[in-house]
Amino acid sequence: MAKQSAGVLLYRRRARAVEVLLVHPGGPFWANRDEGAWSLPKGELQADEDHLAAARREFAEETGHTLVGDFTPLASVRLKSGKVIHAFAIEGDLDPSAIHSNFFETEWPPRSGVLRQYPEVDRAAFFSLSDASAKLHPGQIPFLERLATLLEAACGEP
Repeated sequence: MAKQSAGVLLYRRRARAVEVLLVHPGGPFWANRDEGAWSLPKGELQADEDHLAAARREFAEETGHTLVGDFTPLASVRLKSGKVIHAFAIEGDLDPSAIHSNFFETEWPPRSGVLRQYPEVDRAAFFSLSDASAKLHPGQIPFLERLATLLEAACGEP
């Protein structure tokens, strides 16, 4: 069975734009990567875990914030790797500079025998939908398109 992840696309409305919160992965592999490296806060499902429960848990682990409210499913996407991501949208706001993530341990430099700890997420930011499409991992762009379609259908906003 393919690996599965779940995540949350937090969005807020500004004067003339909708902005979404994206996170940048921590660690040395991602340190100098920007365009195409960002993600919605997400992570792997635990055995038999509900998709929304996993998305909410991962958002809290990667940002330090708990979300409450009505979540809208954005369906799933299958990446070229075969991994399936389930996403949910919710309107809200937070201060991206106030996030704090859990940590992971990895050997760095590779084959050095030295284990180091890094935050799963090293920073977060809100982006307009057009800017987000350049920052976001290409496999996750359908979530932006689905959010835009939902918002346009609900209130006539692109």
